[in-house]
Amino acid sequence: MNLFKQDLVAVAQSPLQQWLTTLPAQLERWQKEQQHGELPKWLRSVEQLPKLEAHRVSLADTVTVQNDNISEGVQNRIRGLMMQLVPWRKGPFNLHGVHIDTEWRSDFKWQRVLPHLHNQGTDAATNTDNLGAKPLRGQHVLDIGCGSGYHLWRMLEAGAEQVWGVDPGQLFMAQFMAVRSFMPPELQERAHLFPLGVEDLPELKAFDTVFSMGVLYHRRSPIDFLTQLRAQLKPGGQLVLETLVVEGDEHTVLVPGETYAKMRNVWFIPSSKALLHWLARCGYKNARVVDESLTTLEEQRATEWMQGQSLVDFLDPADHSRTIEGYPAPRRAVIIAKT
Repeated sequence: MNLFKQDLVAVAQSPLQQWLTTLPAQLERWQKEQQHGELPKWLRSVEQLPKLEAHRVSLADTVTVQNDNISEGVQNRIRGLMMQLVPWRKGPFNLHGVHIDTEWRSDFKWQRVLPHLHNQGTDAATNTDNLGAKPLRGQHVLDIGCGSGYHLWRMLEAGAEQVWGVDPGQLFMAQFMAVRSFMPPELQERAHLFPLGVEDLPELKAFDTVFSMGVLYHRRSPIDFLTQLRAQLKPGGQLVLETLVVEGDEHTVLVPGETYAKMRNVWFIPSSKALLHWLARCGYKNARVVDESLTTLEEQRATEWMQGQSLVDFLDPADHSRTIEGYPAPRRAVIIAKT
């Protein structure tokens, strides 16, 4: 449990205290039974990272931590250890001069989401917020499928009091721990990631905002998933749902064959209108589409930090409006809803 000691203390001191009825036992069972074979190697890389004071921190588009006195040798050491944690999917990061150019420009997604977030008491239609440009100010925020945790840092920038990520990907957990190790203590104490899935969460009904970005289409039962998300939100809470969609009416849902854009675990891709209908059936209120756009080759691409195939390899080379299988190219929507 030492991996999560400070995180469990944070749970105990938060409105999420009821989570302690299940969480410690789940983490203990995970440490005994479910660890990835490569995890000890990844954690060794994290442990070997130098302990450096953060002179400057920016949680903007490139999440940045900088020590002004760092030597080239230490910088090279950081780079080598971070390279042990490839592939890096979500970012970008700049850690003491080491720029991690991730596969996804996750800042593009955040720029589409941020203008539509609002705090309790905010006018959702105009996003007028008397708390200033901190739409998550004071909130406890949950990110389902948070990956390396890039968006957790952006949520802190948006004013969240505590951010909680869950993702069963253990490489993602190691990447998050590596980035967090460079943050000043006051930020380390406010960002947390547990190697769990949404199905591992009890009905907490305690979060002000729940994010689910890039997860819905990987679920065999999307209605159950939307219900699980709702079970985490307090009354009047906010869901931020970002997912693949197709064009069409409220009855349009694409159920791909064996693969979609070379992904084997894609089950249901609804139209935005169908998704709004699903949300209403699941008890959400005031659901609205705030953005819908095609994924570009600038947003998702191979880099030095992710050298495998990426979006350009998943599209028809003669027609980028179609996937390699002939389906419509990836289109993503952002939906905001209330409980």
